[in-house]
Amino acid sequence: MPIDTTLLADEIADAYVNRRIIATPPSARNSGFDLAAAYAVEAELTRRRRECGFKTVGLKVGYANKAMWRVLKLSTLLWAHMYDDTVHLATGNRVSLSLARTLSAKIEPEIVLAMKRPLVPGTTDPAAVLDAVESLALGFEIVDCVYADWKFQAPDFVAAYGLHAALIVGEPQPIEPAHIPALVEALPQFAVRLSREGALIDEGSGTNSLRSPALCLAELVAAVAKQCPADQLESGDLVSTGTLTEPKQIAPGETWSAAIEGLDLPALTVDFT
Repeated sequence: MPIDTTLLADEIADAYVNRRIIATPPSARNSGFDLAAAYAVEAELTRRRRECGFKTVGLKVGYANKAMWRVLKLSTLLWAHMYDDTVHLATGNRVSLSLARTLSAKIEPEIVLAMKRPLVPGTTDPAAVLDAVESLALGFEIVDCVYADWKFQAPDFVAAYGLHAALIVGEPQPIEPAHIPALVEALPQFAVRLSREGALIDEGSGTNSLRSPALCLAELVAAVAKQCPADQLESGDLVSTGTLTEPKQIAPGETWSAAIEGLDLPALTVDFT
């Protein structure tokens, strides 16, 4: 059956606004709903948000773990836009965030990169990639799912804003040219510890972001150039480079923190209300 991306955008936007679960995701209703159609839906949602006065401020990455590519039959990672009303800077590396508008939110610790200039698609050398990056920071992406029981396929993920609800960005570390060789070595190896109420919940490392957040950025730029050339990253854009641990369910009243070993980044804390 033909895919009406406008109607799908209506349905998904309405589900998030009215906190309504979509019982059957688009891919289960129409076998022809592929990634090209999903990015068309995401583009329509982005167009509508821009028309309402919101600005896009970068891209979030999904499925930066190649093990999932085989399961989902992907050839590259996925992405979606982030906006000026969904990105929050954590003053003093602590922030309070309301979950009132979410349905079933989860938290993901991530490395956030700020672009200094556009990166040429096809650049794969980590040092050359980092030379196009202004700074990096520890962050939390908050993801939220309108699909029942968090069950969906890759195109459904893309169409639903990439599940992006919010991004919390900690204190950035500027990347100086002299720092790049050490960062190339550190980014695949650093460790992150995710805690709730001070109790360790999960651990991860930079290798979970496509073996390194720098390599993740390179893959993202190449993938965007192939699928959606108009969405290329620009100076000042942010990139959330994929979760470093398993996503964890969150609830109002909880306090979550992440701490890094192996990178000069301060711990980050969020209080959910």
